[in-house]
Amino acid sequence: MSSREGGNLLRPGTGLKETPASAGDQVRADFPGLLTADGQPWHYLDTAATAQKPRQVIDAMSRALGEDYATVHRGVYSRSANMTLGFEAARKRVAKFIGAESEDEIVFVRGATEGINLVAQSWGQANVGEGDRIMLSQLEHHSNIVPWQMLAEGVGAEIDVCPLTEDGLIDLDWLEANLTKRHKMVALAHVSNVLGSILGAKRAARAAHAVGAKLLLDGCQSAPRMRLDMAELGCDFFVFSGHKLYGPTGIGVLWARGEILDEMPPWQGGGAMIDTVDFGGTTYAPAPQRFEAGTPMITEAIALHAAVDYTEAFGMENLFAHEARLVRKAREALSHFNSIRLLGPEKSAGILSFAMEGVHPHDLGTILDEENVAIRAGHHCAQPLMEHLGVPATARASFGLYSDESDVEALVRGIERTQKIFA
Repeated sequence: MSSREGGNLLRPGTGLKETPASAGDQVRADFPGLLTADGQPWHYLDTAATAQKPRQVIDAMSRALGEDYATVHRGVYSRSANMTLGFEAARKRVAKFIGAESEDEIVFVRGATEGINLVAQSWGQANVGEGDRIMLSQLEHHSNIVPWQMLAEGVGAEIDVCPLTEDGLIDLDWLEANLTKRHKMVALAHVSNVLGSILGAKRAARAAHAVGAKLLLDGCQSAPRMRLDMAELGCDFFVFSGHKLYGPTGIGVLWARGEILDEMPPWQGGGAMIDTVDFGGTTYAPAPQRFEAGTPMITEAIALHAAVDYTEAFGMENLFAHEARLVRKAREALSHFNSIRLLGPEKSAGILSFAMEGVHPHDLGTILDEENVAIRAGHHCAQPLMEHLGVPATARASFGLYSDESDVEALVRGIERTQKIFA
């Protein structure tokens, strides 16, 4: 964080306070990806797509792939036993991070997308049938739309879409008024990956439970930015991806209430998810192992543990406030451009999308790249939301724990240059 932001930071891994003047540079120094090939600062504003990795995570994964490497749950030799302990310690650490009741509620998956598919194909196939309904919202990521469409098409269910308020929030008044006993699942983004808008999750949970439905939250954008407590949120399922939480790709987390997981049938078959196998029939392991067929993502789990440690050391409330403050500064700066339309609510969780009149987001992104500024340009895997906004695509700037005011300033300079070019 920049010294201009004010406030002290916890230095990850030390528990020591750093002075405001030194905190920003020291945090950025942990991230080798924040420099260009010639050693210049890279203004990375695409953290909502994937976060840069601190050295602590890179080193943890390197050790796990090197001197510590062995498979888990199978070997009787000491290195395998140690790796198994490390792998399960990661599960326990994630459970603590999100406020789960037990590590047995944590299922490691390849990513949030696989987590949603697992719920749709396991819980959904067992609990959703012909004539039932599934409630989504207008701002969902494709990964929280398509799996439900596939389920609905397969079982004869119907999908309803909750509209948005004028400022880009999921309309909970409409949701409460339109949920019925026929709804079995409500699946919503905790934080929009396009607008940064924050769902009133506790209210959504009450509304879903009032009609006997379950609530799944897509937590990809909230897990890296907000303090989480599953009991407090009141949801039944929660998914997030490791790579957006400063961890590696190839691993994500599905959390579900223990009693729900226990009743869900396995989704994929193979080794590790069984109790006994016989050609006359197979019995399955208890949750969460029942849902982790095959050799798991061993090194990724170890690195995810390091990422959680690194991120949480800052204080999740501090991270949320830091990113929200940068969004406010960016919105204020961009509001002075008559050609720019700001999208979404003013109160945003680290994400700002906008459209520039007469300039396609891809062109803007290309010019910004020449200024060492990286933004996301496109439909952000949210085409129904683009249709609602009346644009084919948007430009998106998203902040992380390593972002500071210099990134906002570089974004503004790049937009000023773009304006001159297209004038």
